Order: sequence, then structure tokens, then C-alpha cells
Amino acid sequence: MANGGYGGLVERGHAAGTNSLDAGCAAGTVNDRQNCVLADFTRSCEKIHVRDLAQKFMLAFIPLFVAIDPIGLVALFIGLGARADAARRQREGMFGVFTGFAVSIGFIFLGKIIFRALGITVADFQVAGGLILLGLAVRELLDLHGDSRYSGVDFGIVPLGMPMIAGPALLTSLLVLTDAVGVVVTLVALAVNLALVEIGFRNAERFTRCMGKTGMNGVSKLISLLLAAIAVSLIRRGWSAH
Repeated sequence: MANGGYGGLVERGHAAGTNSLDAGCAAGTVNDRQNCVLADFTRSCEKIHVRDLAQKFMLAFIPLFVAIDPIGLVALFIGLGARADAARRQREGMFGVFTGFAVSIGFIFLGKIIFRALGITVADFQVAGGLILLGLAVRELLDLHGDSRYSGVDFGIVPLGMPMIAGPALLTSLLVLTDAVGVVVTLVALAVNLALVEIGFRNAERFTRCMGKTGMNGVSKLISLLLAAIAVSLIRRGWSAH
């Protein structure tokens, strides 16, 4: 056969005046039926692979989105940058996102090594991170934190980058997700979430005008409640693993 294989099927489909491999096979332009079966099998595998990657991405994206809380971060960003001008506020926002990303990357690749060196397990970290996260969520829900805690203009690295972005919820989620869906998918989901955070920082004042401070606070409270639920789940899973 002069034009065999998967590429030949495509060429013959186009030669028959069709735009698809299915039409080319159906039109009787392919004599080798085994090539048609192989082509269908290859396309089916590609579709399954793409669907599997999409499912893994969503499994990683949603927990990281809830752990990072981009909407709540925008409200905190506006409060922290109240005394800074617009240019300085955006620069500190970039510092915060970069710090959170760097800490997360380091934790993904070095977290388990540190755990082994200290003799602790992922279950221990889940319990500890869950307890800290539960405290943070309760503090946000009950408004137990003071607004004057960080009143300067140098807030990008601390507290915005860490612990607000790269906090216990995010770091714990990263360790669990790298085992569940893989490092690459986790990194992509992390990058997309941090990109959303940066977009939120750049449009913080616009979001405030659209939603109002009451709306922003309401959404932030809802996400804090979800964080509390995740914290309880982390504690339960860590305790069960023991």
C-alpha cells in the first residue's frame, strides 16, 4: 500500500473531498480496514487521555482554589495596601504572588525530605495544618483579628506571600495532591490559581466597586466556612491515618 498507516488515512480522507478520517473511511477510500480500526483506537485513546487530564486538573484546581481563597485575598490585599499608593500596592502584590509560588515549589520538592529528616509524616502535617487552618478560619469567621496588625506598606512578602498565600492549607493540599494527581498537574493547577490571584490584585478596586465591601466580606466569610470544613477533613484524615 503506497499510502498506508494513520497518515495515509487522513490523506485519503482529504483526497475524497472530506474533512474527517471517519468520512474518508465511510466513503470507501481506505482498503486496509485494520488501519481504520487502529486509527479509531488511537483517537479513542487520545480522547480518554485528554479527559483524564482534565479530571485530574479539576481535582487539583478546586482544592487549591479553596485553600488559596483568591476572593478573600483580594479583600485582605485592599486592607493591607490601604496606606500605599496604587503603584506600590501592585508591586507588593507581585511580591506576594512570587513569594507564595516560590515557597510552594520548594515545599513540593523538599517537603517530604524535610519530613523524613524530622521524623514526621504527612498525617502529622495534616493534623497540624488542619488545626492551624481551623484556627485561621474561625478567626476570619468571628473577626478576631485586628486591622492594625500590618499597617505598613511593605506587606508583599510577609504577611501576603506567606502565610496568607502559602499557608498551611495550601502546603498541605500540595503534598496530598502531588501523590494523588502528580507533580505536573499540581504545578499547572497552582500556576492557574496564582494567576487568578494576580488578576484579582490588579483589579482589586474594580471588584470592590462592583461587589461592594459588604459583598466582598460575605464571599470571604463563605470561603472561610469552606476552609473550616477542609480543616476538619484534614484533621480527620490525618487522625485516621494514625
